[in-house]
Order: sequence, then C-alpha cells, then structure tokens
Amino acid sequence: MIDTLYVGAIVVLLALGVFFTFVSAMGVLRLPDVYARAHTASQTDTLGAGLALAAVALALGWQQASVYTVLLLFFVFITNPTAAHAIARSAAEMGIEPWSGADGDPSSDGGAVPDGGEPIDERSSEPGHERETTEGSHGGDPR
Repeated sequence: MIDTLYVGAIVVLLALGVFFTFVSAMGVLRLPDVYARAHTASQTDTLGAGLALAAVALALGWQQASVYTVLLLFFVFITNPTAAHAIARSAAEMGIEPWSGADGDPSSDGGAVPDGGEPIDERSSEPGHERETTEGSHGGDPR
C-alpha cells in the first residue's frame, strides 16, 4: 500500500512537471513578444523543472544523489527568474516596446512585433514623426 502511494506521488509529480514544461514551450511559441515569452519561460518552466526534480529526488530516496537533485532544484529556482529578468531588461534597453494589440490577435498591426524583433511604429512612415528612443540607449550623444 505504501509503495503504491510512493510510486503514485512520483508519477503525479513527474506528470505535472511535464505538463508545466509543455505549457511553457507552447507559451514561448505562441506569445506575441519577448516580455510575455520571458514571463512564461521563467514561471512555468521553473515550476515544471521543480516538480520533475522533486519527482526524481523522491524516486532516489535518501541518497547523496537526491541531495544533489535538491541543490539543483534550488539553483533552478534562483537562475530561471534571474535570466528572465535579464532578458526583459535587455529588451527594454534596446527599445523594444511591449505588444499592445487591442483585439488579442498577434497578427494585427497594433504594435505587433515582426520576426526581426523590432516593434512596428505606424508614425515612423509619416513625415515629421521620427522613431522615439531613450537617451543613451544606443550609445549616441543626446545633443
């Protein structure tokens, strides 16, 4: 009876880990901009990896390898959100604006980001409307 619960807990943790990792992969593929992709990659991938590593630690039992698995789990919990923050900050410093489509369709032209990663600015094609950048974002002199 105890062995059945033990194996059941391992299977449930592993299945949830695979589910959240799959959700993360789908989010990275389907979400419209770098900010939303970094968010889903840090949140659901951390949860998916954490649950899968918890299943591995539970399956290994009280061994030295399970201590390493728990240390790896803490490492993942620290590095994934830090990496997502670094990606989002880098995108912000490059001037990439968040996607702001009003109807929820990433193919609409309301601020959609093409494959090159640069936001579409409808005003940039009109005379007298140059693209706005922050001072120093590209290393230029603000004068």
